[in-house]
Amino acid sequence: MIEDLACLTYLLAHDDTVEGPYDRSRTRLLVRAAALVDLASRGRLGEDGRTVTVSGTGPTGDPVLDGVLRDAAGHTWKQLVRHHRRRTLTEVEDRLVAAGVLAVQAPRTPFGTRRVTVTDRAVSAALRARVSAALHGDGPVTALPVADAALLALAAAGGIRSVVSRRDRRTYRARIDACTGSLAALAPGLEKAVRTLPMTMIAGQGGMGGS
Repeated sequence: MIEDLACLTYLLAHDDTVEGPYDRSRTRLLVRAAALVDLASRGRLGEDGRTVTVSGTGPTGDPVLDGVLRDAAGHTWKQLVRHHRRRTLTEVEDRLVAAGVLAVQAPRTPFGTRRVTVTDRAVSAALRARVSAALHGDGPVTALPVADAALLALAAAGGIRSVVSRRDRRTYRARIDACTGSLAALAPGLEKAVRTLPMTMIAGQGGMGGS
């Protein structure tokens, strides 16, 4: 089963009614951020001041993460969230198709987007239940797996309301904030990049900040 955070974040963002992510431009940024968290949790990315550093030279075994890793050295976290985000989203979809979780249909028009459906609903349901348990649990955030805390933080930052509703954001504000804050243990700049994702998304929808 696929467990890399970029693919899991994509599945959280998928909306059956639109045959794709709930908001494609926002999801591009979300999957990039998720991949960065994943690489940092594996010890492959760190930071020196404001600059991202790379550890190790070998592949991760995940084509999505390897693509992000090649981009990483010498940039800031915020720059890496923005860079090559279209490519990364397509790579995530292709990886999920290869795993038998998604099915892709070509765009109806030359300028349209491809339609994507989840073929294994049980995977999505289990993932949403997992994030819901992280949100509604009464145990300390420090006891959560890093991946679960990160998925909750990303879903909230990305405004995926099917996962974290507006009411949830108000009711569980402290817990969401603690999950986001836990990313500082991986890299303080990465936490800041996730925390400021809403503003990055607004800028991205205005056509700013890379592709």
